[in-house]
This record gives sequence, structure tokens and C-alpha cells, in this order.
Amino acid sequence: MGRFRYSYVISGGSVEEVSGQIRRLAGLGYDAVELGAELPLAEASETRDLIDDAGLSVSSICPGFTAERDLSHPDPEVRENAVSYLGEVADLANAVGAPVIIVAPTAFLRTRPIASEGEEWGLAVESIRAAGEHAASLGVDLTLECWNRYGTFLLNRLEQAARLWRETGLPNGGVLADTYHMNIEERSLPEAIRTTGTLINHVHLSDSNRAAPGLGHVDYAEVLRALLDIGYPGYLTFELDAQAA
Repeated sequence: MGRFRYSYVISGGSVEEVSGQIRRLAGLGYDAVELGAELPLAEASETRDLIDDAGLSVSSICPGFTAERDLSHPDPEVRENAVSYLGEVADLANAVGAPVIIVAPTAFLRTRPIASEGEEWGLAVESIRAAGEHAASLGVDLTLECWNRYGTFLLNRLEQAARLWRETGLPNGGVLADTYHMNIEERSLPEAIRTTGTLINHVHLSDSNRAAPGLGHVDYAEVLRALLDIGYPGYLTFELDAQAA
């Protein structure tokens, strides 16, 4: 599978916290890292230099979607705060050279709509469009992430994310395929990948138990074959739970 590039999710709110992780991943032969959005913009230049010196790239930025940052919430103040937050994340992505930021349309663990599901879908489209327009001005793409039903009610399957993305009308982005969430929600992981096709612009890898691929029940040979079939050009980013196995 030499056609793929590999990335790993790291976390930390300072250069000091991420520096050791960056050096370790470079030594292991990774191509890139996925950063959390908690890194201050003021430390972006130093972090980018550290990553460049290690011979790595930044594949993506992963924000945190809290109750105060909910793109589909019926309260306009909450939505405006979420859009503003994504603007800051796009600024960080631009500063560290990340081509993609991850977007989820609800707060994590909000599993029921507050208004109607249809109304919140429309609010999510509007909010993502607003955030995406700012990101586009910086040359940054969005990728819509589906969580399983225990994390959100709004986007659980790739076909839903593809439909929402098309409704935004944005040119800069697509859909994230996360094998952990897909394992819970999709009837067939390879079929979902092939159906979504070139709209997939980011991939998260973790097995059915959040451990490394091969330590759970996902058939990764079929997943990788499907990604090759659609000509997926991006990173395969490992998002693992160290306690899972």
C-alpha cells in the first residue's frame, strides 16, 4: 500500500507538549501529523518549523465541538460562536500549512435535536457554508466527519455527509471516512467508500475497538482496496485510543 501517505493524531496545547510526539512519529516513518485546534495561533510558526525540521507535514486540524460551539444549534449566538471558532481554526491551519480542517455539525454527544431535525440540518448547512467561505479565502479545505449514533444524531453515514456537503455549495472540501464510526453505522465500509468516491478528502483509521487496524473486526484489506479504487489522494490518519488494546 505504498501509494498512501500516513499521518497520526497528536494532542497538546503548546509546542512543548507536541514536540516529543513529532520527533517520535518522524522516527517511526510517518509522513504527517494531525494537530488539535487547542494549539495557540501564536505558537503556529514555531510548531511549523519543528514539523518541517522533522521532515513531516501537517495533514489536518481537528477542532473540538463543545456545547458552546454547535453549528446546528437553534440559538444563533451558539452558532455564531461555532462559526467564529472555525474561522480561528482555519487561521491556525493556514499558519501551520494544514490543507484540511475537520468539521462536525453538532456538539459532540448531542444525540437529539433541540428544534426539528430538518431545521437543524438547514442551520448546519448555513453555518458550514459561512465557515467554509472564510477557509476558502485562506486556501484551506473542510472535511465533514460522521460520528456514530452515540456521538450525534445528524451525520452518521457517509451518504448523509455527502448530501449535506453538496447542499453547502462550497468548492473547498468533502467528506471524512472514519473507519471506527463507519464500523458502527455503515452496512458495508468498502461500498460506502466507493459510493462516496472522490468526495472523500480525509480518512481516519482505527479498528472497531478504537485500537490499531488489525486488532479489531474491520476488514482493512477491503477498506484499502476501496480507497485505491476511488483514487483517494489524501492521508490515512491513525486516530487511536492507547487504552483500547
